[in-house]
Amino acid sequence: MEQNKFFPEINGILAFGCMRLPMNGKNVDYDEFCKMADAFIDSGLNYFDTAHGYIEGKSEPAIRECVAKRYYRKKFVLTNKLTDGYFKKESDIRPFFQSQLEACGVDYFDFYLMHAQDNRNYEVFKKCRAYETAFELKKEGKIRHVGISFHDKADVLDRILTEYPDIEIVQIQLNYVDYEDEGVDSKNVYEVCLKHNKPVLIMEPVKGGSLVNLPDSAKKVFDDLSGGSYASYALRFAAGFEGVCAVLSGMSNMEQMKDNLSSMCGFKPLDDREKQAVKKVCGIFRNQNLIPCTSCRYCVEGCPKKILIPDLFSCLNAKKTFNDWNQNYYYENVLTSRNGKASDCIKCGKCEQICPQHLEIRNLLCKVAETFERN
Repeated sequence: MEQNKFFPEINGILAFGCMRLPMNGKNVDYDEFCKMADAFIDSGLNYFDTAHGYIEGKSEPAIRECVAKRYYRKKFVLTNKLTDGYFKKESDIRPFFQSQLEACGVDYFDFYLMHAQDNRNYEVFKKCRAYETAFELKKEGKIRHVGISFHDKADVLDRILTEYPDIEIVQIQLNYVDYEDEGVDSKNVYEVCLKHNKPVLIMEPVKGGSLVNLPDSAKKVFDDLSGGSYASYALRFAAGFEGVCAVLSGMSNMEQMKDNLSSMCGFKPLDDREKQAVKKVCGIFRNQNLIPCTSCRYCVEGCPKKILIPDLFSCLNAKKTFNDWNQNYYYENVLTSRNGKASDCIKCGKCEQICPQHLEIRNLLCKVAETFERN
């Protein structure tokens, strides 16, 4: 496996994102995750990415049981993150960091990222000296590289990288649908990374599965190429940019793992014909006016009405794409039978403050209610 040109400890360009692991009910399926981790490492790859809040706190222990306990430490590279919801002052950070090491079963993190940085929480991180603390932990050998994951406009990233030039890596959202989207601002954010000579980690290359579950007209565009899977085109698009260190894929079953390995081991960028197909698919998505939610589920935890916001958005998107009457049944009898309906939203705005896509969730929930709650 080819060594990474930015960080020699990383093998290849595909990274295993551990936010969407295989599940057995409400718990991570350790047996399946072990098999997937084995396939990943046996292929020569080694980069795993997690955060404390992933899968309601179940991702870190899964890393411990399925990776850290089963492999020599230098056999894998592990990234974790500092999320603002878990500290309120500077003195909270080190105990939280130590709890993450213990949860993952390791004594250092290869990469430690200031999580989901935006204009709002960046001020919290600065006030609590979070960056300074991370750099101190690096000097102590508990972190190998300090970076950020980012969810805001390009000017905010430019400010952060100017104020903290020792940041070593930046994780951004980039996929072929969002690349020129003004809301996500991927293209401009990416260009700021190049301006500051920062290696780039790509997250959401398949847009939470949206670029796999394509409308029929988009499927036909790729099918006519007689080439790889729908996911493979999305991953290869993201990996083909200058300065990209690795592309994260949140794999939740062995089928996805095998498909990603087939397209990313021995990676080749998209050729001209494939790039043209991607442009056509982008146009199809724009014409459908779907809600660009990636189902990260950050919004669900703090909702006072317990509304399953990503699921309701997915339901509406499916209704628009397939005109499927089953979505009405699913909305009424599954998604809202024990959780809040879209019309239950009290407009508190907590969801919008934390949404990485900067969606106008309150207004979108009104559209959901108009579609599914007419009676």
